[in-house]
Amino acid sequence: AGCPASCSTLPPHMKLINQTYTLPDPFHFLNGQPVRNRADWTCRAAQLRELFQKYELGYKPPKPPIFTSTFANNTLTIVAGLSHANTINFSVPITYPNTTTPASTPIPAVIVYDAVSIPIPPQAATILLNVDTIAQQNSPASRGIGVFYDLYGNTTTTAGALMAWAWAVSRIIDALEAHPETGINPARLAVTGCSRNGKGALVAGAFDTRIALTIPQESGSGGDACWRTSRDMLVNRQLATQTAWEIVTENVWFAESFDYFARDNYTIGLLPVDHHELAGLVAPRGLYSTSNVGFLWLGDWSNLECMTAANKIYRALGVPSNQGFSQDGPHNHCSFPPDQEGEIKAFFERFLVGE
Repeated sequence: AGCPASCSTLPPHMKLINQTYTLPDPFHFLNGQPVRNRADWTCRAAQLRELFQKYELGYKPPKPPIFTSTFANNTLTIVAGLSHANTINFSVPITYPNTTTPASTPIPAVIVYDAVSIPIPPQAATILLNVDTIAQQNSPASRGIGVFYDLYGNTTTTAGALMAWAWAVSRIIDALEAHPETGINPARLAVTGCSRNGKGALVAGAFDTRIALTIPQESGSGGDACWRTSRDMLVNRQLATQTAWEIVTENVWFAESFDYFARDNYTIGLLPVDHHELAGLVAPRGLYSTSNVGFLWLGDWSNLECMTAANKIYRALGVPSNQGFSQDGPHNHCSFPPDQEGEIKAFFERFLVGE
């Protein structure tokens, strides 16, 4: 917001430089100029978002010209269209704490991908998003299936499923802003998901600054684990961590443009961004992510290295404690252990409840 268009303009013939063994520097622009202050960071963040969209995630469309929403029976129904002959709709149920009706005072809410897998604070409502309705992700054959692609065309849009879901989250927030009768405070929203949905939650938080708290749970490679550190776990440490190529051949979470970089251990080093920077795009807002050490596949060491690097961005903005990263396990995938409940409660209290 407020940064010039040049911030997100990439060179027409951008040269990709191989950087296999070190993470890209978030504090230098593509032209080599350093990031010196907050205004510079706002511009650099716009550049990073453009890079992620071009090379990894696909482009997130803006709010469409036709957009309406209704609220009835504790359900938001959203209609979005590019023309009156080209509209789609989807609905999200809202579950209120201790009651079936909205409270008189606006309350926070947690937007949850598919199913609740974290302890929701008692003061908050829960908004469930069925991500497969938006963009299906059952196999490589799922690309282009879902209402997002019905609207934007499965051959014209570049967005992978993660970005399509992020688009849907933004439309939910638009609807909440238009319907105060929901009793939801749109300035006190969190987004969360586990595993593949955790990857999606991180993308949503990075690409909509209205989200106060982002909670990727056990998101692994392609989530809060960097591509390069996951590669290092597999190659140098000989630990069975999921690679970028395994991910892009498994499902359609990422844009097709990412396939080039995911091919092998060399080409991933050509990617001009990595996920410490994706997490940094959430800053200075709240970010709490978790890793389960019982699954090498998820890349516990990779998560730790990547989120430690992300904290340098939070530190540069003067809010290092607005980011939390926690490892635990072994326990069942997507279960939430009791010893992390105090941690997530602290983040909820700071960013949703306002304590």
